[in-house]
Amino acid sequence: MKKIIYLFLLVTVSFSCKDAEKKSETKTTESSTQLFYKGEILTMATKKASYAEALVEEDGKIAFVGSLKEAEEKYPHAKKIDLKGKTLLPGFIDPHSHFGMVSNTMGQVDLNSPPVGEVKTIGDVLQKIKAYKTENKIPDGEWIFGWGYDESQLKEKRHLHKKEIDSVLPDNPVYLVHTSGHMGVANSNALEKMNISAATKNPEGGSIARLPNSKEPAGLVQETAMYPFMGTMLQILQKKQADYFESTQEKYASNGITTAQDGMTDRNAIQFFQSQADAGKFKIDLMALAGYTELETNLKDSLINWKTYKNRFKVQGTKIIADGSPQGKTAFFTEPFLTPVDGCESDCKGLPSLSQETLNDLFILAYKNENQLFIHSNGDASMDMVIAAHENACKELDQALDKDRRTIVIHSQFVRPDQLETYRKYNIEPSFFTNHAYFWGDVHVENLGKERAYFLSPIASAEKLGLKYTNHSDATVTPIDPIFTIWTAVNRSSRTGEVIGPDERATPYQALKAITTHAAYEFFEEDRKGSLEKGKLADFVVLDKNPLKVEPVKIKKIQVLQTIKEGNTVYKRD
Repeated sequence: MKKIIYLFLLVTVSFSCKDAEKKSETKTTESSTQLFYKGEILTMATKKASYAEALVEEDGKIAFVGSLKEAEEKYPHAKKIDLKGKTLLPGFIDPHSHFGMVSNTMGQVDLNSPPVGEVKTIGDVLQKIKAYKTENKIPDGEWIFGWGYDESQLKEKRHLHKKEIDSVLPDNPVYLVHTSGHMGVANSNALEKMNISAATKNPEGGSIARLPNSKEPAGLVQETAMYPFMGTMLQILQKKQADYFESTQEKYASNGITTAQDGMTDRNAIQFFQSQADAGKFKIDLMALAGYTELETNLKDSLINWKTYKNRFKVQGTKIIADGSPQGKTAFFTEPFLTPVDGCESDCKGLPSLSQETLNDLFILAYKNENQLFIHSNGDASMDMVIAAHENACKELDQALDKDRRTIVIHSQFVRPDQLETYRKYNIEPSFFTNHAYFWGDVHVENLGKERAYFLSPIASAEKLGLKYTNHSDATVTPIDPIFTIWTAVNRSSRTGEVIGPDERATPYQALKAITTHAAYEFFEEDRKGSLEKGKLADFVVLDKNPLKVEPVKIKKIQVLQTIKEGNTVYKRD
């Protein structure tokens, strides 16, 4: 009898436990599962645009994509999210920007020209930097930094010189960063602090502009000559990074970005980002590209998480700067610029940032260690050097030219058709920058001629070759705004309304691929991100309109309503 009672109790307890587990499972399912429906669910999973009636998110991943009826049958307890006709897309993946520099601009004077800022003349620049010192009560002797000035958009059509800055800020070292990020202007105080004088020679890969008929520095420093100023600026502003971190992350999320990038990250910044990640402060993913000058040290550092996220942060690979800026006339071309170039008297083709030998050595070291390379290259002569370095490294290491290493040529701004063919043959991918068509398209036509300017960031040609191109903002060079990037890729309109290369206009779907599926591929994340498919992360953006169904010229007016990272809302428009 005792045995019977014992068995009865055992069975009762067992069933009670199972029942409790069932209730617990049901409760968990009800609270963690979301069913999205009644909207334009654009999957980005197929060659041509395809839509799903419903999508189910569960535990941060996509559990189902398909018909509403089947979704309701499989997930009867899911929380229903009525999209009310809005468009649901994979979260945008930032192909290339500078998260850290976006943070740093919050501690600088904004010197951008319209439509980004208000500066139209050199007088405006001087007024702004003088007011900044007064308003922020900056004492004499402390550095003052500004960002975003663009001589091509100033009334005077020239760079400032040191004496103009001295006239309003004689007692502070001042450095103003050009919108390209490849040059800047310093005042006398700043030049003195960096030990730059008439006796200072131009560094390799850089240029120090001089006053007319003199060796005295004028204030403009280009490419490698600006590195001491940028290093000082970063050292000072990095102390405030923690103050600006949350605002920067919010800025990215508010633009529909669920994976951001820091496109040139030194070791101190890598440590800072990892500390923020380990403290649980990342709401979105951030990938960093480490600086090439620290490649050897970084490869030996066991604390760096190469290609693998740790608390939403990883170091994807290494960034190399191979040349300069096309609008700043420091990009390296095989044919000269058609307009005068500061500091150059004849046959002005820009300049490489590195020698071929140095570039070769970096490629060998990276390829030997399976380290993914991202090379900044704007001019076609620079891209010839990149291709040569790739070929040399493969030969030296006895590796296949088309090995799946996904070397990325960032910008590939003025790539030639034959170079695109080589990209395809060698499994090299371009990351384009069609925002240039709007911001500097007119300038490029003037400086380079129509033939070169019209082939700027040629998405249509890359698509025909089957390349997995991306398209970026390069913030802070242009604003973080994937919607605007789609607009520039599709329309290629300049500030004056000229279409910069009508044959290279992308379709809206191609422009979307550049910041979703293709971006995931370039970063070896195609199995986790980039499209709405079962098993991938539930990273979404909700737009008020479908980019594929509005007039191309109206794409830039589309608004981000909500950004969702692994099922959690990280931004919602008021």
